[in-house]
Amino acid sequence: MKKYFNIFTLLVLFSSLTGCKKDLDINNNPNSATGSTVKPALILPNALTVTAANTITYNTYASFIVGYQLPGRGVSGFSDTYSYNFTSASNNSLWDNVFGNLKDYQYIITSSQNDPQQALFNAIAHIGRVYNYQKLVDAYGDVPYTDALQGAENVAPKFDSATSVYQNLVKELDDAIAKIKSNAGNAGTTVTALNGSSDVLFGGNLTKWIQFANNIKLRILVRAEGSSINNFVSSAYTTFSTEGFLLENALVNPGYNAASKQNPFWSYYHSSVTGSASSAATYYIPSKYIYTFYNGPLLTDAKRGALIYRNFPSTPTGQLGDEKNNPGAIPTYSAWFTGTGTGLAASNTIGVLKGRAFGVPVFLASDIYFLLAEAALNGHILSGDAKSNFDKGILASYQYLETNVSNVIESGQNPSADAKAYQTANAGNYLANYELAGSKEQRLEAIITQKYIASNTINSFEAWSDFRRTTYPKIQANGSATTTFVSISSASSRPDKLPVRDIYPQTEYNLNPNTPQINNAFSSPIFWDLN
Repeated sequence: MKKYFNIFTLLVLFSSLTGCKKDLDINNNPNSATGSTVKPALILPNALTVTAANTITYNTYASFIVGYQLPGRGVSGFSDTYSYNFTSASNNSLWDNVFGNLKDYQYIITSSQNDPQQALFNAIAHIGRVYNYQKLVDAYGDVPYTDALQGAENVAPKFDSATSVYQNLVKELDDAIAKIKSNAGNAGTTVTALNGSSDVLFGGNLTKWIQFANNIKLRILVRAEGSSINNFVSSAYTTFSTEGFLLENALVNPGYNAASKQNPFWSYYHSSVTGSASSAATYYIPSKYIYTFYNGPLLTDAKRGALIYRNFPSTPTGQLGDEKNNPGAIPTYSAWFTGTGTGLAASNTIGVLKGRAFGVPVFLASDIYFLLAEAALNGHILSGDAKSNFDKGILASYQYLETNVSNVIESGQNPSADAKAYQTANAGNYLANYELAGSKEQRLEAIITQKYIASNTINSFEAWSDFRRTTYPKIQANGSATTTFVSISSASSRPDKLPVRDIYPQTEYNLNPNTPQINNAFSSPIFWDLN
């Protein structure tokens, strides 16, 4: 499986370096900024672009685990995917690529920390750093944080506990927000402003950056609630910035186009810039389990089913690990492409694969609504009650899928009517109608299940983290292909037959004696995984 993840390793302005081994490769110590230092405005757009590419790496990895995708018949090389028997040689890009991206953000932070003119870039880099560090913690647990990213000055950083990193990430966000607020009024005069060229996420809109930081903070707090740092979480819930939350899809787009620099999500699931079909397009199919949320029996959702899957409701489906009985993929077409044409002649469309020029989502609007719903369920009313945010989350999912490559709702589509029709079609089901949930546990199940549906093939790592934390959506132990997404070839000894974490790369074990010894992927869960 590892070989497929390396597709997103990008050439960046600075070496992509991990917390240990690759720090030895740098030519200059980023802690020794000089007058000739490359300006942050030249580094930030690349850093954000790599962050977006890395979300796809995490997405494709988790899509196998949570049942969004699986290899069709005749595909080899997926033994650890089928068994979950991850080793220090598995999924290394989850670690390597993110630490490489962190090095870019750290360069901005270090080179700008004593330069008041670059204060806004410094703050934005901290937000980018937090976004990436949460991914690392959620995949691995303890990670180098306080001693990391120091270049040759510390090639064997200590590993900080996951709980301490989580708490420090919240503080880092709060400090970044405060810095943006204190410098925003001078942007363009004594402080260098961000613009569409340097900021490929929000085009220099500082309010959106503050709201985005609030989104990340809420995700951290929701995930950690009820854990060993619950007292910290409860206190932090009272400290959100008054700008509120970003209630739109956060899309990174550095100028993706069909001619030379296409959306990497398209590259993974459809075809290369030369039109050659990708491995995912050629070999992957959805699971029978995920199909039950569109074509029954769990839920009926013909609209989103047709938006996501080619030939719905007749898309080939299977079960992870069932190499003997799984069907092959759709000839010529990706199962997630609903447009016309193949290769370079493929049309722009709506759904999951919109086109080569669409941005890469790094935070979905549906995600923040469902986070707000869960926070409200737990007594934290931040922006509306649980039911209103639940309904808005469903609507946001339709809006994303019905948005075209130009990031506007496609002519003839009506997300609001479609969302209402969906809830009506499932009128007796609390998974689609929040008010029917009869207990707090059912309400949580409804929120996480709808979040799982909205994340399908777009935001898979969040779905995987939510499942580990809540055990939703429900699966049946030793169930059939329609009642569980678990691989029939699982080597896990856990009751749910699933892994709970990833294992640190062998390079870290070779070069950093502080690396925790993790023997398998079935024990030592992340601190917020209490199941």
